[in-house]
Amino acid sequence: MRLVTAEEMRELDRRTINEVGIPGVVLMENAGRGAAEIIKRKFGPGPKKVAVLCGRGNNGGDGFVVARYLKNWGWPVKAYLLAPRERVTGDARINLDIWVRIGGELKEIHNEGELWAAREEVSHCDIVVDALLGTGLKDEVKGLFREAIQLINFLKKPIVAIDIPSGIDSTTGKVLGVAVRADLTVTFGLPKVGQVIHPGLDHVGELHTVDISIPPSLVNEADPKCALLDPGELDLRSLGPRPRDSHKGTYGHLLVIAGSVGKTGAADMAGEAALRMGAGLVTVAVPESLNPILEVKLTEVMTEPLPDKEGAFSEGALGKALALLQGKSALAIGPGIGTGEGSRTLVLNLIRESRVPMVVDADGINCLVGSLEVLEEKGAPLILTP
Repeated sequence: MRLVTAEEMRELDRRTINEVGIPGVVLMENAGRGAAEIIKRKFGPGPKKVAVLCGRGNNGGDGFVVARYLKNWGWPVKAYLLAPRERVTGDARINLDIWVRIGGELKEIHNEGELWAAREEVSHCDIVVDALLGTGLKDEVKGLFREAIQLINFLKKPIVAIDIPSGIDSTTGKVLGVAVRADLTVTFGLPKVGQVIHPGLDHVGELHTVDISIPPSLVNEADPKCALLDPGELDLRSLGPRPRDSHKGTYGHLLVIAGSVGKTGAADMAGEAALRMGAGLVTVAVPESLNPILEVKLTEVMTEPLPDKEGAFSEGALGKALALLQGKSALAIGPGIGTGEGSRTLVLNLIRESRVPMVVDADGINCLVGSLEVLEEKGAPLILTP
């Protein structure tokens, strides 16, 4: 599943509007209608009383579209605008005006006193829709919006976030001071990076993505650099049956460098998991003093001792590790290795020297602290699995 940053999503919107010719108000209509349909499907079939809290930007415009569709379906809806009406412009203003013209209930809130005065009627709603702040947010939430987010969370009602929970950085997942804790988030176009990593993930709830008519060709051209593997993409049955004349050597030889005193289990599990996932041959390299333990624990997996110091890899382990790489198909390093100098030496140098695909996991990633520039020097495809 492809993921986008705030900037990548902004550029996709821009190109869809300017190059393809789909007006922004159409994208907003598609977004709001899709969100309303998901709300109806999730909380219906009977009508529920809904409060939609809108900011003055496009996220608020999406909220007015959501409110309109729910109202048209017979749901009692009231919209709350946390800004003077005259400050709402562009596509958001178009949908605000439509909302008013169809007789939609609207309350403007200009200060914290008016916000807390509205608390009683909002508290009697069945669902609160958060359309305050969108994916472009970068600064800490303050003032009226901070109070509004705290109120939304305080009410303990089902919360639906439009595009992203207000207060979350859509690129980093960072909480910008305070953030809505949604039960359901309906995002538009593509999921955002900040929605699937912590702490943003904790605020998103159930995540749904709505197609708003951004052409797939534009997404392919943009080539987003982040993706999330979902369970369907990890189904090994999709690889098909293995040929009858194949053998263990057909399916590669993985070298796993893992373990230290107290963490032999990490090496054991990594080796067993590699076999279970389909590797033909697996060798687990561990600190020399721990090798007898792994010889007992592992049956199908081979072991190799590397020079150690007090139960952890020594700096002298690098030479043998490089020799062990010869003839291997892939390398995994990190489970339970600790962050001593020997382990750091192994990780940093193997990233540079390995010519086979490499996974750096667990303590292997911790060994990169202060030396991230080594990732630019990698000698082969590299995957980090924090």
